[in-house]
Amino acid sequence: MLALALMANAPAAPPSPADQFGDLFAAVQEGHVFEDGKTFADAVPKRAPDAIMAQYSTMIASGAPATSTDLRAFVLDNFTVPGVNDQPLPPLRDHIRALWPQLSREGAGDPPAGSSAIPLPKPYVVPGGRFREIYYWDSYFTMLGLVADGRDDLVEGMIDDFTSLIERFGHIPNGTRSYYLSRSQPPFFALMLDLSRQTDGTVRARRLAALLKEHAYWMKGESCARMQTPCERVVRMPDGSVLNRYWDDRDTPRDESFAEDRATAKKAASRPPAEVYRDLRAGAESGWDFSSRWLADPQDLGTIRTTQVVPVDLNALMWAMEKRIEKGCRQAGDRSCVSDFARRAAARKRALDRYLWQPREQRFADWLVSGQKPSAVQSAATLFPLFVGMAAPDQVSGVAATTRRTLIAQGGLRTTSQRTGQQWDAPNGWAPLQWVAIDGLRRNGKNALAGQIAARWLGTVNCTYLETGKMLEKYDIEERRAGGGGEYPLQDGFGWTNGVTSAIMQQYSSLVPGRTLQSCAPTGQIDE
Repeated sequence: MLALALMANAPAAPPSPADQFGDLFAAVQEGHVFEDGKTFADAVPKRAPDAIMAQYSTMIASGAPATSTDLRAFVLDNFTVPGVNDQPLPPLRDHIRALWPQLSREGAGDPPAGSSAIPLPKPYVVPGGRFREIYYWDSYFTMLGLVADGRDDLVEGMIDDFTSLIERFGHIPNGTRSYYLSRSQPPFFALMLDLSRQTDGTVRARRLAALLKEHAYWMKGESCARMQTPCERVVRMPDGSVLNRYWDDRDTPRDESFAEDRATAKKAASRPPAEVYRDLRAGAESGWDFSSRWLADPQDLGTIRTTQVVPVDLNALMWAMEKRIEKGCRQAGDRSCVSDFARRAAARKRALDRYLWQPREQRFADWLVSGQKPSAVQSAATLFPLFVGMAAPDQVSGVAATTRRTLIAQGGLRTTSQRTGQQWDAPNGWAPLQWVAIDGLRRNGKNALAGQIAARWLGTVNCTYLETGKMLEKYDIEERRAGGGGEYPLQDGFGWTNGVTSAIMQQYSSLVPGRTLQSCAPTGQIDE
């Protein structure tokens, strides 16, 4: 009798998470929102379970959450999940400022004997992760954030480092490793000089000399280029004008991707291996390694043909370089140089307008040397002429319309409209291309569209940061989550994402992100 009485008065067993959260619990577990099923079972609700379930029921009735990303965001907004969001994170801007010292490296000093590292004289910032050295075009976008965060010392030091590389090697290599010396990357040195506050005449003269030397590197093949027979990095167009292409001085497997390149060449059995290797290397020089922009068959890396493509972004950057050399020579009183580079810039713009601008499609396209026609691939490279300031008003309006129609996703700007499994294609978005679009559109009066891209991208970065505590190399801007694809695992750090994010938050103060995942988007309005 006593035992029965004690059992009758015993407290009821508390409900398990599956009991309390029913359909929500099943959706999270069966959707593998967290890798370990125990993770969500151990989560702690932030408010009354009935209130959470009422909100969830409302979402389901309205057709959401539509994706696993949305479901994860809902969970993280309403639960403290062990190992995921159980530690408070600082605001995004503060987190980035704290990362600069972690990504900074001291200059000077010789590397150990036998090392592939190339020494630099001044402190610099690396991207992070597997990228332990300074990289060329990454650094421009990193510098944007350094300027926004008041680190002009690092900006000046990095410009000095790049000047030193040009003086030693005739160009800025892909990165500061011996195996990168046979190629460069998108030439942003001229635009880096725009970020400098240096006024010393001797320093400015040294940097102009370096810029002239870099231009000579890119134009080295000018004397030997023939129509349909490019030479080094120079292409002779059908009317005799010259534009540039990506190239690598070597035609062997890349040291850093040796096995991968040999495997690609082996599969491309109908092509000479040296040809495949050269195109893979040239793709690496483009920074877009790899993308459907360079592929004859978007699903087959073995059809890479980078050296047969005249890229719009490269030639826009070359025009910007020539205009800045013209300006520097004018300041130096060198009339012959001013005349030469004014002529070069004007000729390049005419060639770009004639061959790369597609008025019917309202976009700038890459040009295919082998087919003597524009590429059909729609990519974010179309925005580079706006970014450097060489697009006419009708071209600006056309590119803006094309961007709005084909390139904007819920989480930012698409890299291309094609899904290939390559990392520089859909669904991935990359920080440098977001900035090129935002800054190019804003400078040309397309403020609302620029602000829309800024808001969507910042929302993606902040959402992923609040979920993971990390700044990532690339993002899936369709699902607003970590990106994928490519030759190596996703990297965090990350220099150019930090830089562009800081620059956007400085430019658009109303978009400073909140610290909730409920919408995964920043707050604030964009003025027209």
